[in-house]
Amino acid sequence: MRCHSDARFLVASCLLAVTFGLARGDTTDDYMQQAGHALNNRDARKAIELAGKAIEANPKDARGYLLRGSGFEMLRQHDKAIADFTRCIERDPKLAVAYDHRGSEQFILGHIKESLDDFDKFLTLQPKAAPSHWKRGISLYYARRYEDGRKQFKDGDKVFGNDVENAVWHFICNAKLKGVGKAREEILKIGKDDRVPMMVVYDLFMGKCKPDEVLKAAEAGEVPAPLRKQQLFYAHLYLGLYYDAKGDKAKALHHMKLAGGEYRLGYMGDVAHVHAELLEKEAKK
Repeated sequence: MRCHSDARFLVASCLLAVTFGLARGDTTDDYMQQAGHALNNRDARKAIELAGKAIEANPKDARGYLLRGSGFEMLRQHDKAIADFTRCIERDPKLAVAYDHRGSEQFILGHIKESLDDFDKFLTLQPKAAPSHWKRGISLYYARRYEDGRKQFKDGDKVFGNDVENAVWHFICNAKLKGVGKAREEILKIGKDDRVPMMVVYDLFMGKCKPDEVLKAAEAGEVPAPLRKQQLFYAHLYLGLYYDAKGDKAKALHHMKLAGGEYRLGYMGDVAHVHAELLEKEAKK
């Protein structure tokens, strides 16, 4: 889970694989290879342009839609990304990475069930990826499938043994099933998570410190502005989850709106935004 801040802006190795080893001199393959390199250089607009040319040259080739969809994903044009990943899947239903990318985009739009359907299909095709698929675990939590979510994060302990986030998401799934006290007893043990203020966050869920200590840790010292933003993002996201687990919806919403707004960062920032929207809908009922 440590890579989540940049994951949406990096091209997965399985995506790059579709552009490597292509026959040189073929117009479609040349365009796709160039589009893959543009994505790797985070030049989304160039990638979209080149992938579009590949699609024009061969509209039956699924790879062009995968590359263009990834460009739209990078630009946060979620509907366009989903449309291209769907076109990709229609042409090649066994291209696993397309389901994974579409699942992420579905979640960002608050389409929880659809995201799970895509993540599950991805894992049917790539079962070895199951323990590390924390995005699926998060979707399970918001689908209220807490037992399945608890199992996902328990399996994730094999991969994320030094990650407070995995332990916290296991905790909040468990808290929904057994209550905060039991979840605290069964919290996953971790090693050293060197991101500030994650170890203080862990202590908070363990019941060893107070919420204000998390913010104090995030605000301590002199650090570059981007790092300060990251620290405050983590603080507000996990304070939001803490208060939600405790049943204080007002404080949970306050912190989630900050994590999903002013301090929003990567996919987990999208998680905070989705969580805040769900809390606001709850409050209106």
